Amino acid sequence: MIQQTGLPLLAILACLGLLSSCAEPSSQSEPEPAQTTVYPSDVIPFMDQWKILCGDGTKEKNLIDYELDNFFYVENDGESDWVVYKTPNSGITSKTSSNTRTELGQIDRWTPEIGGKLTGTVKVMHVSTTGDARVAASYSVVVGQIHSEEGHENEPLKIFYKKFPGQEKGSVFWNYEINTEGDNSKRWDYSTAVWGYDMSVIGTAPDSFPAEPADGIALGETFSYEINVHEGIMYLTFTSEGHETMTFTKNLLESEFAEDADIPQQIRTLYAPIGRDGIERAQAYAGEKQFFKQGAYNQSNGKAPADNIVWHTGSEIYGGDIAEQYANGSYAEVWVREATVGPSTAPEGK
Repeated sequence: MIQQTGLPLLAILACLGLLSSCAEPSSQSEPEPAQTTVYPSDVIPFMDQWKILCGDGTKEKNLIDYELDNFFYVENDGESDWVVYKTPNSGITSKTSSNTRTELGQIDRWTPEIGGKLTGTVKVMHVSTTGDARVAASYSVVVGQIHSEEGHENEPLKIFYKKFPGQEKGSVFWNYEINTEGDNSKRWDYSTAVWGYDMSVIGTAPDSFPAEPADGIALGETFSYEINVHEGIMYLTFTSEGHETMTFTKNLLESEFAEDADIPQQIRTLYAPIGRDGIERAQAYAGEKQFFKQGAYNQSNGKAPADNIVWHTGSEIYGGDIAEQYANGSYAEVWVREATVGPSTAPEGK
């Protein structure tokens, strides 16, 4: 009889142990993949048709794969990415304005006769918490507009969001600035409410606010707008879940404010203290080059209300220090999730 030894068994066990050790995962973890920056142009791909002016004076024409910390960047709210436009009450702005902005400016130009179309889905996250309640522009930001490049370079449309301090809901309204006949110092804006109040609803004292609007829009609440200028007529549509859809039309080729008798009572009341009571040229904005703007055009500023009770808000600016303004609520912040720009479209039934 042949006697078995333990050597083969030990060899087998040794080999199995070796194989087992080879199969164990390495103690060294795999390197984490590098985080990829999401740029505004990844969220809204029309950025090749715009340039931007930011609240610190930064100008940029190439917005593909571009961001600027604390002014123009992307945030995610847990459901989707948003482009953030943020700007202080006081910074460096354009030559024609006292107010700061982080705002896109359309590169292409068009006349009302040719037309164009801009859409945006937005939520306003913050407006200045300081100002003078008697000043119509206080606590507000413009989220979309049409700007003229010729003549007086006035604005046939500005879409505002405004919320008084301590209130949950604010107002969305749009303004039409007359294209004055002659002296442009007499110009004024006629304001129309969408949800909540129009611009003319103001406080009776610097810190006395009107009642909160029952049908208003809260900070962080999403709403959408469509600006469609087709064959000289401006068609506006505003939508928001839980709110009535609102539509408006305005002729940009023929003025409804060409005579002194046409000046609305809103204007006589709001603008009388600053002497603005002009009339509009009969052809309004006909033939003038226009372009769209979108983002955060902050209407709060540090100018003295006594000098202009409609537009000088007396807001805190902390000596122009942007970091201090951001830390203390002296800024505007607008988030945009979806937007398009392009040629006009014929409205239904046209």
